[in-house]
Amino acid sequence: MTAHIIATREKWLEARLDLLAAEKDLTRRSDEVTRLRQGLPWVAVDKTYRFDTDGGSKTLKDLFGGRSQLMVYHFMFGPDYKAGCPSCSAIADGFNGIFVHLQNHDVAFTAISRAPLAKLQAFKQRMDWTFPWASAIGGDFNYDFNVSITEQQQRQGGYEYNYASGTHAMDAKAVPPIVAEHAAMAGAEPIAYVRERPGMSAFVLQDGVVYHTYSTYARGLDGLWGMYQWLDRAPKGRNESGVWWRHHDRYSDV
Repeated sequence: MTAHIIATREKWLEARLDLLAAEKDLTRRSDEVTRLRQGLPWVAVDKTYRFDTDGGSKTLKDLFGGRSQLMVYHFMFGPDYKAGCPSCSAIADGFNGIFVHLQNHDVAFTAISRAPLAKLQAFKQRMDWTFPWASAIGGDFNYDFNVSITEQQQRQGGYEYNYASGTHAMDAKAVPPIVAEHAAMAGAEPIAYVRERPGMSAFVLQDGVVYHTYSTYARGLDGLWGMYQWLDRAPKGRNESGVWWRHHDRYSDV
């Protein structure tokens, strides 16, 4: 544990006011970044994507459900997985309470994965989740939005993730131990596990046309990971040296 200064309440308040100034500066900067994000150009989605959902086959436009905006979480759950990615699952644990508020503020929400719908439904029931979750199996959606790669791309490179092209260290057959540990929790072979990648995308529907407005990946998802927002404010911070989190119903197994 990092050594910390022990001080009087007066000294603590002095340091806290310095931190408050930095926090306010960060908030203002975050507001600026939000304005830049919302100022991105819109790109028309010309391809018709279809998804398997609890309500049957639906297009991307159908997923708006009468709303003008759609937020998608690209959940790592490949066709060969037996369970969802533990990191995506930890993020998704916060969706139940959020999506209801979004849907009542003109924002539709859904998670999308490449696993068959039956697998998603079974895992959703196990995790006691209620948010919408659609399967993109058999379609191009995940590939076009750079959250899935083919076996050929994995061998040869030439794909894009997080706005960078080429190959990734995780494409090697000997994946890092932390990735292998994640794959084991998802019940997937490591090399197949990393053909899926996490992300989120935003869309808007205007005059009958769907536009893609924003996507983010990797550390860009930090703000959606609720537990880390709390840990960043805890005395010991994230305080981690490896994979400590689990599916929320598996902590007793450790």
